Amino acid sequence: MKKEKVMLNYKLKMENEKQFSTVNPQLSIKKKGWEYGTLEDAVNKASSNISLNKVKDDEGEYPLFSAKGLNKHISFFQQEKEYLAIIKDGAGIGRVSQHPAKSSVVATMQYLIPKEGFDIGFVQYFLNGIDFQKHRQGSTIPHVYFKDYKSEPFPLLPLKTQQQIVALLDKAFTAIDQAKANAQQNLINAKQLFESVLNDELSVVNGQLKKSWKEKTLEQIANTFGRGKSKHRPRNDKKLYGGDYPFIQTGDIRNSEHFITKYTQTYNEIGLAQSKLWPKGTICITIAANIAETGVLSFDACFPDSVIGIVVNPEFANIDFVEYLLQSFKVNLQSLSKGSAQDNLNLGTFKNKLFPFPPLKEQQKIVKKLNALQTQTKKLENIYSQKIADLEELKKSILQKAFSGELT
Repeated sequence: MKKEKVMLNYKLKMENEKQFSTVNPQLSIKKKGWEYGTLEDAVNKASSNISLNKVKDDEGEYPLFSAKGLNKHISFFQQEKEYLAIIKDGAGIGRVSQHPAKSSVVATMQYLIPKEGFDIGFVQYFLNGIDFQKHRQGSTIPHVYFKDYKSEPFPLLPLKTQQQIVALLDKAFTAIDQAKANAQQNLINAKQLFESVLNDELSVVNGQLKKSWKEKTLEQIANTFGRGKSKHRPRNDKKLYGGDYPFIQTGDIRNSEHFITKYTQTYNEIGLAQSKLWPKGTICITIAANIAETGVLSFDACFPDSVIGIVVNPEFANIDFVEYLLQSFKVNLQSLSKGSAQDNLNLGTFKNKLFPFPPLKEQQKIVKKLNALQTQTKKLENIYSQKIADLEELKKSILQKAFSGELT
């Protein structure tokens, strides 16, 4: 990709950022003095006994919803009128959704049905403002129970006032959601821009190598090439871990960004004796579970046999270039993986795989360009990630004001 095109993409994205840099919903202030009851005054709860296993063969016209949304249509329904549902068990506890009449939810969710005189949108906004983590129970599988949050203070307002507040919140949240959608798209664009340049720099065009480039195996450009020696995971044998030697796992590689700077386990002398300490600068690539994730060690470390280590020979290749090269081949390498219970790549696949290598000086030039571009894209990603977080905080702030009598 030409330099001019890269810079143009950045300018367009920065203009987008300026365009959606602020969201200032026009909301007016109301004097306090509301009467408050509790959430239990506004809603009735009801339970579902529907498990997906029991209705897997059932078919019909009535929607059945799960935590992920519409699951299927079945031959019966549990709720005659429109209602709210909250995830009460498992991941996503406290997330509230609105559902149509003549439908149902699965048993990991609970019905919350607004009583007469309470607007369903008003109740949903109120529920969205509750911090359900303070009501969470259970460590392995989290739960949230109505008995624990039913006493949340709830404003007892005339229906017309509720509807006016809902209209204001709808308008404000539409603006916020639009700004958030733009920030999320810009975040995706920033990541895709780097990937596009990466692939343009390192790809083989129409099956032809670029001038002066040669195809080589990873073993040909390495001083050391092979799988990690650790057969045991530290958590499985307490005699092996808790020492001074970092033990890298596949998740540590997956969560790295070019360089592996963190580790979750350590080996002691006993663990090291049955393993191998790979030097700082070793390129790690995963060959099981999360296929073809890569990273460069920032310290000496051990790693399991589900990871291949490459100690690059500096006479033939640049460490950063090889790691970038493997990133550009990630999709290709994943397509070569196979396995019954779990995808995997064997060492032979890597020994026979040919990769395009330019002369060493050209590798260094490419690395310099990619490093500079990555620094820029990370700045953009941080901007957009922070904007998304700020917009979520703005939502919480507006909801807090709405239900404390400060908005109208």
